[in-house]
Amino acid sequence: MTQKKPTLVIITGPTAVGKTVLCVKIAQHFNTEIISADSRQFYKELAIGTAKPTLEEMKDVTHHFIDSHFISENYNVNKFEKDALVILEKLFEKHQIVILTGGSGLYIDILCNGFDEEVPGSSPEIRKEINKLHQKYGIEILQEKLKQLDPTFYKEVDLNNFNRLERAIEVCLLTGQKYSDIRKGNKKTRPFNILKIGLNRDRQELFDRINLRVDLMIEAGLEAEVKSVVNFKNNNALKTVGYSEMFDYLDGELSLTDATEKIKVNSRRYAKRQIGWFNKDKNYNWFHPSQIEEIKTYISSKIK
Repeated sequence: MTQKKPTLVIITGPTAVGKTVLCVKIAQHFNTEIISADSRQFYKELAIGTAKPTLEEMKDVTHHFIDSHFISENYNVNKFEKDALVILEKLFEKHQIVILTGGSGLYIDILCNGFDEEVPGSSPEIRKEINKLHQKYGIEILQEKLKQLDPTFYKEVDLNNFNRLERAIEVCLLTGQKYSDIRKGNKKTRPFNILKIGLNRDRQELFDRINLRVDLMIEAGLEAEVKSVVNFKNNNALKTVGYSEMFDYLDGELSLTDATEKIKVNSRRYAKRQIGWFNKDKNYNWFHPSQIEEIKTYISSKIK
C-alpha cells in the first residue's frame, strides 16, 4: 500500500494580522511543528522590530528558523530553501502535516516551487553601479528605478529591502526583460502536498493593529535594539521597515515621533504589498484569524 504524501500547510498573511497565535493553536491541535518563513526572525539579535514570538507565545510548540542565525551571517533565500527542505524531510518522518508560516512571500514561494533556473547570473559591473546610486541618493532612487523597469514587481516587493531591489534591477538590466516575467518559470516538484491558507482582516482593523504594534515596539525598547546592531546597519536584514527608520532617527535625520510615524506608514504599505503578492496565487483559501475551528476543519478535510 502506497503511503500518503505528507502535507505542508502554509498559513500566511500581512504583517500584524495575527499569524503567530493562530498557528500555535493549529499546531497544538494537530500535534505538529512550525517552520518560520519570516526572513528577519531568523536572527537572534532582532526581536522587537520583527515582532518575534516569545517563548510564552510559542507555548512549547517547536518553531524552526526562529533565532537560528546571527545577524553577522550571510543567510539568504537560497540557503533557506536547502535548509528548510532538509528539516521538512525529517519532520515528515513523524508528522503527517507541518505548518509553514510568515509573511515573506518570496521565501514561501521558493520553498513551494524552487528557484527559477532561467533567471540569469549576476553582473559585478551592474551591481557596482546600483550600489553607487544607492550610496549617493539613498534607497528611493532604486525604488524609482525598479518602478520604471518593472512596475509589476515594484508593487509586490518590500521596497525597503535593498537586496531584492538590487537583484530585480540587475536582472532587468542584464536581460532587457521584466524580472517579474523571467521568474515565471517551471516549478519544481516537491515530495509533499501543499495546502495554502491566507489570513486577512478588514483593512482598518489591520491598520489599527499595525499602528498599535509599532507603538508597543517603541515602548518595548526598539531604540535600544537598533542601537545594539548599528554596526550591521548595512546588512540586508536591517534595510527593512522598523530598522531603516530608526537608523535615520539615530543619525539625526528624523525625530523619534517622525520615525515612529514613518514606521507605521511603511508597515501599512508593506501590508498592502503582501496582500497583493498572496492574492495573485489563486490556491490560497482565505480566513479571518478568529476562524480557528473553521481552519482546523478545512485542514482536516484536505488531509483525509
